Amino acid sequence: MAPHLDTARKLFWILMKSLIRFIFMFVNNCVAIPSYCLYLIVLQPLRLVDAPTYWHIEGVMFRWLLAMVASWGWCAGYTVTEWGDDVRPMSEDEAMVIVNHQSTGDVCTLMMCLQDKGTVVRKMLWLMDHVFKYTNFGVVSLIHGDFFIRQGKAYREMQLVYLKDHLDKYYYSRDRKWIVLFPEGGFLRKRRETSQSFAKKNDLPSLTHVTLPRLGATQIILKTLGPQQENGILGTEGSPHSQSNKAKGLKWVIDVTIAYPNARPMDIQTWIFGYRDPTVTHVHYRTYPIKDVPVEKEALTDWLYQRFVEKEKLLAHFYKTGVFPPLEGQKELVSRNMTLDNTWLFLVQTLAYASGYMWYSILHHIYCRFF
Repeated sequence: MAPHLDTARKLFWILMKSLIRFIFMFVNNCVAIPSYCLYLIVLQPLRLVDAPTYWHIEGVMFRWLLAMVASWGWCAGYTVTEWGDDVRPMSEDEAMVIVNHQSTGDVCTLMMCLQDKGTVVRKMLWLMDHVFKYTNFGVVSLIHGDFFIRQGKAYREMQLVYLKDHLDKYYYSRDRKWIVLFPEGGFLRKRRETSQSFAKKNDLPSLTHVTLPRLGATQIILKTLGPQQENGILGTEGSPHSQSNKAKGLKWVIDVTIAYPNARPMDIQTWIFGYRDPTVTHVHYRTYPIKDVPVEKEALTDWLYQRFVEKEKLLAHFYKTGVFPPLEGQKELVSRNMTLDNTWLFLVQTLAYASGYMWYSILHHIYCRFF
């Protein structure tokens, strides 16, 4: 009977822990997200007279919200080990970040590992599936200026037009730096079979750990935000659009590869309920100067496919050995354990709950006063 009792106790503890975490995170969302929205409503006059300061404040609060999401995984023992190039020196440069996509946990992982990259989190712009618009975080992303892209052939062309308009309207006016996208256009488990079938028909590499990327959004971003083009290659100085607020343009493409132990992706439910044992997610960075990136369709397609073939090799090596292979010219690739400051996370959570209480008191007072 003892083994059965131990199993029952363990299951009971997992269920209780999951329930407590869910309640905490539900309340967390109920106080933090409305507080974010109410602060920005009150600050609308500042937006009219000093937009840069307004968006600076919004970015700080946006970073705090993402830090709260990161803390959900951090307190459950879900951590990140980083490999490859050090991207921290690029935190103040404009960059396009391309990431492989396995599950909803990819976004949470990025929210965590980018927290210590200077001002990146508060100045970043996300491209994500339109279904995220209808989640609890959707209103925050809408206010921040993220772009929700609708998948499917019927929407593809118009979505690219909307994306270009969105970048022209929000990227520079809100002082964004990094723009994050998932070029595969969906989760690995949903797109793998279609990708392999397409590869077979077109004599392309058949991939297992990633899928062949889609070109559309990547090309729009490079053409809209990239510096002046010369012979189909993105330059490093000037911009063809405007000399005032587009003087720099993109300087880097940052290729991010996320790997989960035993190829078991972590989803958002795991972050919320914390039922998986403490897990280390591995994130590999490789950087490319924008001058090395072609922008014309055929050349860019080949370049982008090559990046995902490299991702396939990186992931195959990782799943076989537990480590990423060294970069060219290196004998050994050194890893870095990403850390978060517990005191800072506690202060962010405290501020969220204090703000929630403050806004509740103000709104309750107004309601009692007039009704």
